[in-house]
Amino acid sequence: MRKLLLAALAASTLVPVAAQAQSAAEVRHDRREVRQGQREVQRDLRRGDYREAREDRRELREDRRELREDWRDYRRSHRNEYRRPAYRGPRGYQYRPVAVGYRFQPSYYARNYWVSDYGRYRLGAPARGAQWVRYGNDVVLVNLRTGRVLQVYNGFFW
Repeated sequence: MRKLLLAALAASTLVPVAAQAQSAAEVRHDRREVRQGQREVQRDLRRGDYREAREDRRELREDRRELREDWRDYRRSHRNEYRRPAYRGPRGYQYRPVAVGYRFQPSYYARNYWVSDYGRYRLGAPARGAQWVRYGNDVVLVNLRTGRVLQVYNGFFW
């Protein structure tokens, strides 16, 4: 009887680990599908097959929606990963929502604001010369040479 209880306890602790791995695999699979869909749309446009490109765009939108849902599910199930201490901005900091194309002053994307463990948050690897930066409760992809915002996730941290 004791062995049966210990086996049940061990199995119950392994299930969340398997679910977490499955979630990460789903996100990777969905990212792969999005990239493949983008290539298909470009290929169709190069060939001049606009009807097929329209259908591929619909599928691409669906793949992106699935990717967002999987990421949101992951975020919901790992709430503590996204809890961070209060943000302390540079001197004169006052939060204003930003959009793609906004230009930050260098003090806003200094090294102490970098999100260097982007894989932990399921963020894509930044391109060369770009970096994920925490800005308030948002996470922003910034071009380090120009200070321009390339991508924004509002309300990322809580």
